[in-house]
Amino acid sequence: MRFTDRYPIIVTAQKNACRDFWTRHLGFVVGFDSSWFVWLTTADQSTSIAFMTPDHPSAPPGPDAFGGKGMCFELQVDDATAAAATLAASGLKIAYPLTDEPFGQRRLGFHDPSGLWIDVVEQIEPAAGYWERYTSGA
Repeated sequence: MRFTDRYPIIVTAQKNACRDFWTRHLGFVVGFDSSWFVWLTTADQSTSIAFMTPDHPSAPPGPDAFGGKGMCFELQVDDATAAAATLAASGLKIAYPLTDEPFGQRRLGFHDPSGLWIDVVEQIEPAAGYWERYTSGA
């Protein structure tokens, strides 16, 4: 099977607010927009996400409106410090400040209007010995 794209569809009544948030703060561009569905992608099309209103009859079977829990959208970057500065300059309220985690990530986080948690991460060296307790069989 060959995939031509992959993206989550977040079912939310906040479709337009999410569109505006992702384009303003994260630099996504609109690939398709209608009254009930918007597909967003990065300029290089390396990452996509879509938002759909819960009341449209073409909705695939099963998805209830997203309640803001149980999902994290990870955006890996080369420089989380620069990303944090760019996001702060855009007026974004960052809920989890830039932090170097002992397991080997520099990250920050925030919610979009649907309640989706967005985690912006840069891979860094973990603290010395951090992973040994998980890989030593202890």
